[in-house]
Amino acid sequence: MANLKELRNRISSVTSTQKITRAMQMVAASKLRRAQDSVEATRPYSDKLSTVVGNLSKEMEGDDNAPKLLVGNGKSQRYLLVVATSERGLCGGFNSSITRLASQSARKLLKEGKDVKFICVGKKGKAALNREFGKHIIEFFDFSEVRNLSFAEGDSVAKKIITLFSDDSFDICQLYYSKFESVLTQIPTEQTIIPFGLSSSPEVNEDLVNQEACYEYEPDEMDILKDLLPKNLSIQLFRALLENFASEQGARMSAMDNATRNASEMIDKLKITYNRSRQATITSELIEIISGAEAL
Repeated sequence: MANLKELRNRISSVTSTQKITRAMQMVAASKLRRAQDSVEATRPYSDKLSTVVGNLSKEMEGDDNAPKLLVGNGKSQRYLLVVATSERGLCGGFNSSITRLASQSARKLLKEGKDVKFICVGKKGKAALNREFGKHIIEFFDFSEVRNLSFAEGDSVAKKIITLFSDDSFDICQLYYSKFESVLTQIPTEQTIIPFGLSSSPEVNEDLVNQEACYEYEPDEMDILKDLLPKNLSIQLFRALLENFASEQGARMSAMDNATRNASEMIDKLKITYNRSRQATITSELIEIISGAEAL
């Protein structure tokens, strides 16, 4: 059994850790509110832009001159997997759930004889994937110094992807991130962003299918798509980064709450052990005093 000094040190150490986890929980709660507001403000614009691009894509069906970002290059041999994770840890299974989904897809594609490349957004995703797919990682984006995510971050990733696609470096691009539902629920998501087509946004597709309105576009669909497709790619990446950030804060808030409660339970157990050890020590000392007095 540990002596009284060791128990006091352990209680003090766990109490200090509890203060840190409680502070981190409060910081995460504060960031989560702002992140959730940003996500909710971005979703309608992102969905509407996808709807417009989806409507235009229906007009371009069967057109040999359709933009490659929309219909692809006709091949499906080389895959680019964009994995977005957090820059920091202590957020439960948030990062591991995203990298697990991406790793499963990568293994399946490699087993089928496909070529796989990775773009990692966030240190934690790169660290997790580097162990198994280090030689497949071709680009890494570090936004750890960015305090508030903006459209510029999503646009920088999108421009790199478009450059690689223009250089014929891949055929299909898939995005992996965590969709924010609530503090307790974050959904690892796989989304095909190149080619966009009608399969890239299932929620929007249902609206498109049920939509009876007829739109006329000016200038023609080709000119509009040339401008909208790169912008839509940037918006989808920006939304994914915001969804990720909100999910990260929700996961961290939940993880720190659990850590704080576990620390409380540990402190209670240590205090009980300390009190029992202290009582045993006092009893032992009293017995020694009484025995000594009787011997005299």
